[in-house]
Amino acid sequence: MNRAGSITHVIVGDARGIFIPALEGYPLGRRALRGLRLIHTHLNEESLTQDDLTDLALLRLDLVAAIGVRNGLPGNISVAHLMPDGIKPFEIIESPDFYAFDFDFMPFIESLEDEMDRNRVFSPDDKRERAILVSVSTMPKYAQEDSLEELKELAQSSNVLVLDTVIQRPKEINPRYLMGEGKIKELVINALSKGATLLIFDQELSPSQVKAITEITELKVIDRSQLILDIFARRAHSRDGKVQVELAQLKYRLPRLTGKGTAMSRLMGGIGGRGPGEMKLEIDRRRVRDRIALLEKELNSLSQARRQRKQRRVGTGIPIVSIVGYTNAGKSTLLNSLTRSYVFVEDKLFATLDTASRRLRFPKERDVIVTDTVGFIRDLPKDLMVAFRATLEELEDADLLLHLVDVSSPRFEQHIVSVVNILGDLALDAKPRILVFNKTDRIGNEQARNLAVRFNAVTLSALDPSTFGPLLRTIENHIWQRNGAEVKV
Repeated sequence: MNRAGSITHVIVGDARGIFIPALEGYPLGRRALRGLRLIHTHLNEESLTQDDLTDLALLRLDLVAAIGVRNGLPGNISVAHLMPDGIKPFEIIESPDFYAFDFDFMPFIESLEDEMDRNRVFSPDDKRERAILVSVSTMPKYAQEDSLEELKELAQSSNVLVLDTVIQRPKEINPRYLMGEGKIKELVINALSKGATLLIFDQELSPSQVKAITEITELKVIDRSQLILDIFARRAHSRDGKVQVELAQLKYRLPRLTGKGTAMSRLMGGIGGRGPGEMKLEIDRRRVRDRIALLEKELNSLSQARRQRKQRRVGTGIPIVSIVGYTNAGKSTLLNSLTRSYVFVEDKLFATLDTASRRLRFPKERDVIVTDTVGFIRDLPKDLMVAFRATLEELEDADLLLHLVDVSSPRFEQHIVSVVNILGDLALDAKPRILVFNKTDRIGNEQARNLAVRFNAVTLSALDPSTFGPLLRTIENHIWQRNGAEVKV
């Protein structure tokens, strides 16, 4: 029954229970409650069951009422509603006599929902997606917390409001839900009570896991890979970037286009469903494969054009220096400051997806070409890695790599390892490389000097050109050194 008092569904079950159908006409939206109450019978006048209370919480119903049957007529009544503070999950009101039960529904439910809205941590005018971040892993706790912190940065880069983070460390991973069924229901109820619209898992979910979890909740469910794909879809501007992102999106979605598609249908429009790869879910797998083949052909054509431009550049004999590094290390800022150019810069993960090249002049009329590349990240989705491999081929012709590191990050050592591993995957680990510690203005001078000695690195602040001297001298020595002598930083 809705708040106007109209019957919206009549459900016939048996003594064991009822099956509640999909409630698309009353979606969970900006309000704290759905706007529907469930009124049903209990044949033996028993009180509300745990299933009743779970449905109340999972479906965010206004209330659940059970009317006991006594000699074929109403006997007792039990009513439960959610509580606004979350300390006590629900309250049950009982009366032994249905006919004597007096409950003024509308003033009560309006007051309850207003109090729920006041207890939420976001403004009702905030239209962003609201997420609970979830990590379920057997890895060490510190590593799990670090990874979840990075997931939070990724979510913020995708303009998601993070309401809470949840860490689970089970003895073994549940193949269906990652965590146990009871725990996943607790997670969903907690997410709904906080007003979340989205669950983001730090671990990659299989298609069957996405399907199983979305059968429990109406929240959208995505994983780390899909979040990164979403960020790439937002940031790709060049034709190269757009083709690469759409290709990666379709390859990611293809195995998930199975069954009724309810898991994927919730993703359309918004996080996980935007960008060049967005299309109707009902599209069949054959058309997706055809689209993938077309994009791969276009990507190959774009790659050939890129190779021709590269050959012309190499033919000039001007050395090429490529800036690589973890996402948000400051690569574009350094390129702008070195070459006095205006590549787009933003303090977010993956602000730059499209490569940029600029000329840098040294004394004695010597030039180098400096290129900026897409940032690396731990556990980059394999479909994205394959798609962007063509872009990263540009690194093969670099005479020198500047491995830029945000030394102010508490995770900078893990970032170094991740970048080195990715360079190894690209067969670029033997390429001459300078380790450059950026953002030293955020740490003390003494700490910066000690870290430079420890890691044999050059230090600078990309925002302060006066700190560039050691880097420029090191680049000169690497590129124009005589007799191939080893260069010391």
